[in-house]
Amino acid sequence: MADVATKNPVEDEVKKTEASSLVGKLETDVEIKASADKFHHMFAGKPHHVSKASPGNIQSYGEAKVAKERIEAVEPDKNLITFRVIEGDLMKEYKSFVITIQVTPKHGGPGSIVHWHLEYEKISQEVAHPETLLQFCVEVSKEIDEHLLAEEEEVKTTETPSLVGKLETDVEIKASAEKFHHMFAGKPHHVSKASPGNIQGCDLHEGDWGKVGSIVFWNYVHGKSILYKSSYGEAKVAKERIEAVDPDKNLITFRVIEGDLMKEYKSFLLTIQVTPKHGGPGSIVHWHLEYEKISEEVAHPETLLQFCVEVSKEIDEHLLAEE
Repeated sequence: MADVATKNPVEDEVKKTEASSLVGKLETDVEIKASADKFHHMFAGKPHHVSKASPGNIQSYGEAKVAKERIEAVEPDKNLITFRVIEGDLMKEYKSFVITIQVTPKHGGPGSIVHWHLEYEKISQEVAHPETLLQFCVEVSKEIDEHLLAEEEEVKTTETPSLVGKLETDVEIKASAEKFHHMFAGKPHHVSKASPGNIQGCDLHEGDWGKVGSIVFWNYVHGKSILYKSSYGEAKVAKERIEAVDPDKNLITFRVIEGDLMKEYKSFLLTIQVTPKHGGPGSIVHWHLEYEKISEEVAHPETLLQFCVEVSKEIDEHLLAEE
């Protein structure tokens, strides 16, 4: 009992407070003109090129310092990478130091936002918080941005126009994400009932509905006037293989392997992903077309993207009517 009585709860509280004050976080955002993918790739795919982009900060000037880091996390879909410092000069002042870099495309315009997140624990109260390192990260970001933009200009002047392309669009609908996704993953043969002016039919040639590797055959009408949905157009066909299905993300990808599109494109992939709207009912249908044209004379498939928008809206009306 005497030992218990000697404990001082006030002292314990102070120790906890002091220990927690050694732990810190610093964050900043840097606006850049380069794409999120390209900036992320500088750290995830070719970090050895960062010194070329920012020679004044990496390797050349100021007090020479070193850092040995382990990659803790990489998320290509989020353009995110996390490094943990395990050896070097920082470890003289910090028990732990983790740096996360995430790049997101800017809303409503070109360019991106680079978000730097430093999380650390100091070895003592005498050690300063690493504000100067955060400023260092800002400077490196800006120089990498200039480097990437210069590379883009060089490519524009030396490369022939690419035959490879991507088109994307979002369609706002009132139906749920799961129900819309199920129209393509579970019962695509019902799409013709929902959008008869665009889709004439869908048959299963191999496998099972909604399963990777299965082959489906579409009859559709494309190239018509949008003013007369069911009256004009050219009957076309597409034989497609299901490349990917992710029910948790309401995502499905089709690869065109035969049909009219193969007369103009070496490859053609369509990905449909549906996500619930934030803060309200309804969903967003994201269409992603990825393709390679057989020649420069072939047009980019903007009309097919508009076709996808029309089909989305008619499926939405059909699903709401079923409810």
